[in-house]
Amino acid sequence: MSRESMELDVVVVGAGPAGLATACRLAQLARAAGRELNVGVVEKGVAVGAHIVSGAVFEPRALAELFPDWRERGAPVKTSVTAESVEWLTGANGRVRVPEFFVPRALRNHGNFIISLGDLCQWLAKQAEELGVNVLPGFAAADVLYDGERVAGVLTGDLGVARDGSHKPTYQAGYELKRSARCSRRVAAVTWDGGSKRVTACAPASTRSTLG
Repeated sequence: MSRESMELDVVVVGAGPAGLATACRLAQLARAAGRELNVGVVEKGVAVGAHIVSGAVFEPRALAELFPDWRERGAPVKTSVTAESVEWLTGANGRVRVPEFFVPRALRNHGNFIISLGDLCQWLAKQAEELGVNVLPGFAAADVLYDGERVAGVLTGDLGVARDGSHKPTYQAGYELKRSARCSRRVAAVTWDGGSKRVTACAPASTRSTLG
């Protein structure tokens, strides 16, 4: 089957926080070195952040390293942690609050922020595009392209395919996003992991907002 193709120096699969931060940093390094680097980010969601349903307690150190002026740029990192506690459950209804000096450092969140990861990803995508990155929502990476034993790119999924595998009138073959000829370094093996997400609705009486 004949497919349209696009050459990129770097293809990042997934417009999550890590993928977008990677694309931004590569673009920053290329700009600082005065080099042209064609970076693309493919995202299966119809929009960046569409599949990022999580909230998070966010430690902003890495963001500050990537964009020292993140506040001036309007990053959606505004709600600071104002109170926290760690409690030891002693039974069906019993609990004991752990004294603060016994709480491990990794569980202390003063100075951190409560954020929406979806909002953060949308903001990061905007920063990436301003740096010249091609952000491509609606394109799911369906397969890996190889050149011998080397990874040569990714193949995006076909669009307009019915459940029985037949092609609808809107059928469109996926694109081949290929490694540029000037980018020939060996790529390390990829490790996959699985997980699940759950969205929980909380009663208004059980929550407290610090948004002012």
